[in-house]
Amino acid sequence: MRTDTRLLGDVLGRVIREQAGERIFDLVESTRTEAFRVRRSETDRDTLAARLATLEPRDALHVVRAFSHFSLLANLAEDLHHDRRRTHHRRAGSPPQPGSLDATFAALDAADLDPAVVARELAGALVSPVITAHPTEVRRKTVFEVQRRVTELLRTRDRAGVEGAEQAAWDAALWRQVLTLWQTALLRLSRLRLTDEITEGLRYYDLSLFEVLPAVNTQVRAALAQRWPDADLLPTPVLLPGSWIGGDRDGNPFVTADVVALATREHATKALEHHLAELGALESELSLSSRLITPTAELDALAEASGDSSPFRADEPYRRAVRGVRDRLGATLALVRDEIPATVPYTDAAELRADLATLDTSLRSHGAGALAEDRLARLDTAVEVFGFHLCGLDLRQNSSVHEEVVAELLAWAGVHPGYASLEEDERVAMLAQELTLRRPLVGPRAELSETTAGELAIVAAAADAVRLLGPRTVPNYVISMCSSVSDLLEVAVLLKEVGLLNPGVDGAAPSCPVGVVPLFETIEDLQQGAATLDAALQVPAYRALVTARGESQEVMLGYSDSNKDGGYLAANWALYRAEQELVEVARTHRVRLRFFHGRGGTVGRGGGPSYDAILAQPPGAVAGSLRITEQGEVIAAKYADPALARRNLEALVAATLESSLLDVEGLGDEPEAAYAVLDDLSARARRAYAALVHETPGFVDFFRQATPVGELAELNIGSRPPSRKAGGSISDLRAIPWVFSWSQARIMLPGWYGTGTALQDWVGGDDARLAQLSDLHARWPFFRTTLSNMGMVLAKSDLGLARRYAELVTDVELRDRVFGAITDEHERTVRMHRAITGGDLLADNPALARSIHHRFPYLEPLNHLQVELLARWRGGDHGSDVHRGIQLSINGLATALRNSG
Repeated sequence: MRTDTRLLGDVLGRVIREQAGERIFDLVESTRTEAFRVRRSETDRDTLAARLATLEPRDALHVVRAFSHFSLLANLAEDLHHDRRRTHHRRAGSPPQPGSLDATFAALDAADLDPAVVARELAGALVSPVITAHPTEVRRKTVFEVQRRVTELLRTRDRAGVEGAEQAAWDAALWRQVLTLWQTALLRLSRLRLTDEITEGLRYYDLSLFEVLPAVNTQVRAALAQRWPDADLLPTPVLLPGSWIGGDRDGNPFVTADVVALATREHATKALEHHLAELGALESELSLSSRLITPTAELDALAEASGDSSPFRADEPYRRAVRGVRDRLGATLALVRDEIPATVPYTDAAELRADLATLDTSLRSHGAGALAEDRLARLDTAVEVFGFHLCGLDLRQNSSVHEEVVAELLAWAGVHPGYASLEEDERVAMLAQELTLRRPLVGPRAELSETTAGELAIVAAAADAVRLLGPRTVPNYVISMCSSVSDLLEVAVLLKEVGLLNPGVDGAAPSCPVGVVPLFETIEDLQQGAATLDAALQVPAYRALVTARGESQEVMLGYSDSNKDGGYLAANWALYRAEQELVEVARTHRVRLRFFHGRGGTVGRGGGPSYDAILAQPPGAVAGSLRITEQGEVIAAKYADPALARRNLEALVAATLESSLLDVEGLGDEPEAAYAVLDDLSARARRAYAALVHETPGFVDFFRQATPVGELAELNIGSRPPSRKAGGSISDLRAIPWVFSWSQARIMLPGWYGTGTALQDWVGGDDARLAQLSDLHARWPFFRTTLSNMGMVLAKSDLGLARRYAELVTDVELRDRVFGAITDEHERTVRMHRAITGGDLLADNPALARSIHHRFPYLEPLNHLQVELLARWRGGDHGSDVHRGIQLSINGLATALRNSG
């Protein structure tokens, strides 16, 4: 890794010397040298800051670009090194690593599980990574592609080696890519549109998901069938992809009915084009001649139905059959594109799979099973996984919007003129009654407000997509800020209004392909979530919908807003407690519960290793299935190539299997004592957090001046506005810019603040209590993961650099008061973390410790220059170079910190 890092840094340096001149190269090199001297405590940090403060804006731009590009390249060397280590361990016959399917199946074998228990726990199993458009991925697609080419060059060298003339050609190719990187703008000229975000999300299917998702599904099914052949496990794929891009309109006014239609159409097009390409390859490969083999009668019929009369394929029944299948699938694609199909399209993916089964059976009938198990089997699994719809597109909207819309619909229909003024029990009774009636509330000529008309149009567009592409096209409707039963029933009424929900009158059972999913986000909503679900399941109309969906209910948990609301420890414990209580409610009502975890990339938004996070869930919370959001820069980090994707998808499935089938909590039969400790710690942490964030006068001013949150809003990294609504409070700000901005200032406050006070006060100098916490850290995955993730955040923070950001606060008394509190709490938290874990902050993550040691000196100049440029900009110097320098520094720091948003 060090060799690769030096190589890439050397090439970058030579490119800078050639392109920017000797003076800029010397400036960059001397800055790099000084940054490392600072890290080795050989010089004072203020000396470097003062030196950089004298730079002209254009020179500062060159330095920011140079260190940003180095961070990009160093990331590549680090990622490649991890792959290299995994390959080495595999070839050396090392035991499988935790998080791999091999390690999980070894653990399951050792547990000697009852097949009936396995069948029960894995009934309805589902693991679904859901890609969202939350904007923390700062890289342009163009830059990403250059990085990918550099990585491929390094991998080619590792696989085959280069020497002589090949070495010269390889060096030249690497030079060209680094040169391209230097001459490519890191910043977008304009903000991403939703159409761009849809396209961005789709590219990961070509990069990895089309290859890896079917392969992992096949591997898991085969391994389970081998161990429990009579249990009929996983009749449907366990891994299914999802998306929010184009359906999530909570606070995003750009999501319209046209966007929902576009997203589902583009998804279908991507899936069908993939299937058509595979069929084209299959047609080429299956050149078997009827002069040499005898296909089944069904295969002959399929070939005859194709209408292919070419004399060149007269004795090639498989090619003719596949040609007919391709023609029908092409007609399906034409239908999706709103074109006139040339032949009869498929009605659904099951019909296509039936034709593929005809090919499979025939091939096996004459000894060509090896051919059936190659591309044909992969295509069949791909059609099973991706269907004609590619992935499920969730809808999401805020509960307050639903209330407004339903109130207007009820008023227009003459049901009630003032729904919003009703008490909760009156609302529930009225909505439940509506769910028993087939009649719509409004007709096509209803005079509705722009908001109501727009919301109905969006749900109607989803209904159209479901009718065209099948029920998996729009599987869920997520309700943000859900806090009552009426919030759930309002969405059900909207689904009924567009025909997605059939009330099932005249004795028929109701049905709805779209699940109504409450999202509990704030601490209070998490605490009341079980009561809300319990009350909803007691409403016959809603309970009937749950029954119609196989006695299954999904609940989404919000990590970001709960953290912003109550702080790191309080939010994590509130989530744990909420899951316990929701599981108990589901058991009482005999409903199968699935959790949807709204995790972000950074620890302050639920981030951290997914495998550890899943194992840290309370007993019964996984139960064979979960969904999880993949956001921002995490998407590229996990799914940019097949090796990355396979490793991360395996980790999701492995943790799900272990959490469902093994006792992973580690607290034995009497966990209540541990729960009581966390109840106490959580309450203390929340009070400490609230005292600073919610109760300190002027804290919002400190945050806005000491971080680049205002300037971040101008960075073109997503279509969604940075705030839910106009306002100056923390609650108005979205969790993403809240966390992102603290990361830029190297404070990382959402990932630790309040925990140090809670731990210190609870221990109170009592060695026995400290030992109790150390014991919980050793035995309990939840507590261990919580402290591990916090240790990562603390290691990435730097209060020395943060002090420079604090100097941007103009009110000296406010600055000293707030930053003093932050500094004191940081010291407490680090001290208590080390006391409990018995090691350094990254003792359990040596790879990250090495990364920080080698790469963080390159962040030093970026932070210093960002502070300097912010001061100039806010002081009235609005030159274009200053503005670009600020944005480039934000970009560079986010790249270097990696999970920053």
